[in-house]
Amino acid sequence: MLNRLINFLTPDYSKLKNWMVFLILSIVSLLIRLPFFFRDYIDRDESTFILMGQSWVDGHLPYTELWDLKPPMTFMFFAAIIYSFGKSFFAIRLFGALLVASTAFFSFKIGADVYSKKVGFWAGIFCVILQSMFGSIQGVMSEHICMAFFMPGLYFFIKSDKAHNYLIAGLLMGLAVMTKLNIAYAVLFVGIYIPVLYFKKNVFFKGLLRFVVYGLGILSIVLLTWLPYYFQGISEVWWKSVVLAALEYADARRDLASLAPAFIVLVAFFVWAWQKNYLDFKNIKIQLLLVSLLGVLLSFYKAGRINSHYLIQLYPILIILIAIIVSKVKIFQRLDYAPYVFFLFVLLPLESYLEYFAIAKNKIERGTFYNGEGITVPEYLIKNNLETKNVLFFGYHIGYWKLGATPPTKAATHPSNICRNELFPYFENPRLKAVDELEHIMNEIRPKIVVTRKNRLVFHEKMEAENQYVDSYLEVHYKVLATVDGAEIYERLE
Repeated sequence: MLNRLINFLTPDYSKLKNWMVFLILSIVSLLIRLPFFFRDYIDRDESTFILMGQSWVDGHLPYTELWDLKPPMTFMFFAAIIYSFGKSFFAIRLFGALLVASTAFFSFKIGADVYSKKVGFWAGIFCVILQSMFGSIQGVMSEHICMAFFMPGLYFFIKSDKAHNYLIAGLLMGLAVMTKLNIAYAVLFVGIYIPVLYFKKNVFFKGLLRFVVYGLGILSIVLLTWLPYYFQGISEVWWKSVVLAALEYADARRDLASLAPAFIVLVAFFVWAWQKNYLDFKNIKIQLLLVSLLGVLLSFYKAGRINSHYLIQLYPILIILIAIIVSKVKIFQRLDYAPYVFFLFVLLPLESYLEYFAIAKNKIERGTFYNGEGITVPEYLIKNNLETKNVLFFGYHIGYWKLGATPPTKAATHPSNICRNELFPYFENPRLKAVDELEHIMNEIRPKIVVTRKNRLVFHEKMEAENQYVDSYLEVHYKVLATVDGAEIYERLE
């Protein structure tokens, strides 16, 4: 068993074919991520993307019925899966696993092109691991979709200087930007590098033409996402939601002090690599990777913080550079690393093993692999003939999807958006403050059922006024009807 695992992960690198690498990466991705296919939600953002995708399938352009702070290609991914496969957690997570494998495959392709197949292979393997473990990234995040476009775009950029490659790269980069707007810094930095590169070769005009072709590819995708709004006479909805709201959100929640440790470590690492001559900083392809990395880091700086799922945008690029450096360190060249394969790939995926155990236990106890309050709460409401439309989920809001319901207001699409006052003007919310929004929902819409997380504050602890309002209102106007797993279900008294 151990020898088979080692042979599987330490093949004859010179004989590796593209299909073999993609197959290996897909198997690793599926094995790590499979047990999470059955959970109701892993990150609340994913639940929101599903609701936005369902709204699009139902005939509503993003930002018109429901609202969230992401460009439209994120919601298109979910809408396409829901349209094709129905309301299937399994299908969404399966395609998410394939996205991770695809991103890792292009980390392999770039690593193989820049240095060697061995470096590329291990960069791909660790790309899968880092995009699938540690934190709430086992679901399908916008960063997963974004990098599935960005990495092949970067590959075509690096591959050769043919004009059609720059066009393909531009189209893919445009899709990446319209999935996750902050990647625009990396896309822009790569684009600016084109005329600089050709200027060094004394063919500046050729470089300028390549830059135009690259830019046209990006702009064509951006315009395609804008056109549906233009044809409906609501262009301002796209502009405010996709561009202005994202800029406002980045400025509103900056915590630059939290960035310092990560930035210091990365700078020190690359200075060390430069001093040891482990990276050829004169190599154009290495320069492109560094430029891309710098763009991602600048986006973190502009956002003012680094959440765990933000790092999904960093890993596929950074791991290639790390793999090159490690391959040049003498101690690793002499090391028989085969035994460490066992440690890495048997002991490292601890989160996956725990989740495999959890779904097996759920199957034995409840007869289904699917688990979580986003599933069990809707089942309870339906089974007991309770209200299923005029419902408010302060927690487990994927429950709207299971009930075929919609959040009571645009601001409530993602529960935390209720407290983001600074975003209200960008979707023309009639209320300007969170407490006013809560008063409207509770006093005007008057949900028959309210679902909260048991023994948890409804909003972040910093939102004292909002938490106090909800707690007081529920105490006076609602009763606790039931506790289902970790959820409390409230029913309106009058």
